[in-house]
Amino acid sequence: MLARSAHLPEIELASGDQVAVEGSDSGELWVLVSGELTVHKGGELINTVTRPGAIVGEVSVLLGTKHGATVRAAGPCRLRVARDGRSFLGEDPELLREVAVGLAGRLDAVSTYLADLKHQYADSPGLSMVSDVLGRLATHPHPAVRPGSARDPDPDY
Repeated sequence: MLARSAHLPEIELASGDQVAVEGSDSGELWVLVSGELTVHKGGELINTVTRPGAIVGEVSVLLGTKHGATVRAAGPCRLRVARDGRSFLGEDPELLREVAVGLAGRLDAVSTYLADLKHQYADSPGLSMVSDVLGRLATHPHPAVRPGSARDPDPDY
């Protein structure tokens, strides 16, 4: 991804600077050149990105939705920015394939984790929703997916 993004302009961020804001709609994609980014969803830290060449913002660009997470610089960072992420992805089919492979890997990791939770805690109250989540991941088209939770606000556990 670093080679494929070499023509993009670079930006430098200081610790705490935001790249993407959950719920905003920028249409931009970013490629990490150096530094560390933190990813927060609903205020919770869900990931740390440190690999040069990692791409950020691809999910919202591909789905045509608002950013699903807030991404911040954990320290000094350098990124390349594609102001029109959709056009950047459309320039090169091999680039788009690399992004798809990365997304597929992340989906596989989440599915494996959920399956492991189901196996380990199958008899635990409150975790019966894992089967529902796995089923929805496999069958829901993206327009039906909305941020937030539809869980019972007063569960029996």
